[in-house]
Amino acid sequence: VQLQASGGGLVQAGGSLRLSCAASARTGSSFAMGWFRQTPGKEREFVAAISWTGGGTYYADSVKGRFTISRDNAKNMVYLQMNSLKPEDTAVYYCAARRGMVIARVDRYDYWGQGTQVTVSS
Repeated sequence: VQLQASGGGLVQAGGSLRLSCAASARTGSSFAMGWFRQTPGKEREFVAAISWTGGGTYYADSVKGRFTISRDNAKNMVYLQMNSLKPEDTAVYYCAARRGMVIARVDRYDYWGQGTQVTVSS
């Protein structure tokens, strides 16, 4: 499974961005999908995840109520709608996939995209 993240950019605090992740294979049948982020010198951290059916979604406390993860299995796409962005959301965002249950752990995902930079100015 190859993943391609896109949609990052520069936005002012309070603004919105939508990240997209395109998968090369049919991830809808059995893959949970997640979004993670990383800033220089820090560990990659969990942001949001969604079950393969789309029925289960999970969020880091820091983004709950502001970010929404969704997926379109017919198009092999996963999205992260980010609203009310804050400067502390600035990071490289990665999408990832794992076969099976959705889980909020970086080390449990097998497939990773290349990352897209999100910069939020104050």
